[in-house]
Amino acid sequence: MATTEMPKSDLPENIVSHLSVGTNNFDAATAFYDKVLAVLDIKRFMEHPGAVCYGRAYPEFWVQTPIDGRPATVGNGFHIGFIATSKAAVDAFYQAAMAAGATDDGEPGPRPHYGEPYYGCFVRDLDGHKIEATYWDVEMAAKIYG
Repeated sequence: MATTEMPKSDLPENIVSHLSVGTNNFDAATAFYDKVLAVLDIKRFMEHPGAVCYGRAYPEFWVQTPIDGRPATVGNGFHIGFIATSKAAVDAFYQAAMAAGATDDGEPGPRPHYGEPYYGCFVRDLDGHKIEATYWDVEMAAKIYG
């Protein structure tokens, strides 16, 4: 059976279709993400009972109560990085997250061990999920990495 592949020129730049995190307090979690993601120009994209999806052009990030009805838990070693368009956007994300009740897990700044073009921050959301806003300086990266 032959398969049809999408032409490479039509592929989106990102490599992940979507992600979801579970929450044990749906209203508080969605209020948190409404505030925090807005500074990155990410909006509510669609809603279903017990689930809200955020994105810019399509549904990429879901916040939901677990489908199996069991409590949501945090995955050790897992985090979600949201793309910021500038260092200022990373700073704004961090400030919005902290004002909305996040826990600091790494203030905004460069992290040379992630690459010189990297600038980002890490916080824990209300359920303890590790989230990041990251800016990658494409022009700097081109000079460094070619």
